[in-house]
Amino acid sequence: MKDETIKNKRSAGKVVSVVSEALTPVIEGLGYEVWDIEYVKEGAEYFLRFTIDSPDGITIDDCEKVHRTIDPLLDELDPIEGTYNLQVSSPGLERDVKYDRHYAALIGEKLEVRLFAPLEAYPGRKAFTGTLESFADGVITLRDGENVYSIPRDAVSKAKTVFDF
Repeated sequence: MKDETIKNKRSAGKVVSVVSEALTPVIEGLGYEVWDIEYVKEGAEYFLRFTIDSPDGITIDDCEKVHRTIDPLLDELDPIEGTYNLQVSSPGLERDVKYDRHYAALIGEKLEVRLFAPLEAYPGRKAFTGTLESFADGVITLRDGENVYSIPRDAVSKAKTVFDF
């Protein structure tokens, strides 16, 4: 079973790579940014998820427009064996921060950052919340009031934006 999981992750990565290379230019040509692409299994079903963004925000009409544009292209490309569900959505207010380009785009935004393990500089702490001041040379700099935290990107297990309701 473990070998099958590893194989599925490799094939999921390949699917994402193939569809990203083929469809990101198409989606960008429609005026949207591709925030993320995922190919995942949930329960018995597989999902190919495109998360799109734009400076003006994303509406259901935007998602439908992208879906209708890429659906026939995916049929031609045929990157996935078997059936799957295609989903197009916005990243939302509290969006996952996964890639270096996300950190670079979110300077000045409030983030919650969770670590794999506490860092030597901050013993016992595995979570930080603060304003992203900078991201350079693989280091995330967060400010929480008077406190400034420098966190290596490779120590982060999960990060997301925080919206104060």
